[in-house]
Amino acid sequence: MQVAVGDIVAERTVHLTRESLVRYAGASGDFNPIHYRDDVAASVGLPGVLAHGMLTMGLAVETIVPWLGDAGRILEYGVRFTRPVVVDPEAGADVTIVAKAGAVDDDSARIDLTVTFDGVTVLGKAQVRVRTA
Repeated sequence: MQVAVGDIVAERTVHLTRESLVRYAGASGDFNPIHYRDDVAASVGLPGVLAHGMLTMGLAVETIVPWLGDAGRILEYGVRFTRPVVVDPEAGADVTIVAKAGAVDDDSARIDLTVTFDGVTVLGKAQVRVRTA
């Protein structure tokens, strides 16, 4: 697998709905009401119902799997959660992911993920180290 620093290896936009959050809650077991109830989110000072951080993180890294051809090529992955994704009850939320090679060596590469919602970065220092050889 050939990749050079600066190459965009994958990109996509994912549309999230409140139904997406309920489905993720069921799969993950994270039933915190800030992820599905406007009144609870407001009562703790949030701007609205938030997508699960781990959902956002999972969507971001899954973006590169088709390029990799095998999720087993992922060696490590880390992010900082910097901003929430607020999922509107009617409009939902669009999360955009761009994956770009940030560093390359003989048998691995660091892929930098830029993850945005409403033009604002929501995951900081989102980096995936992958096996390329």
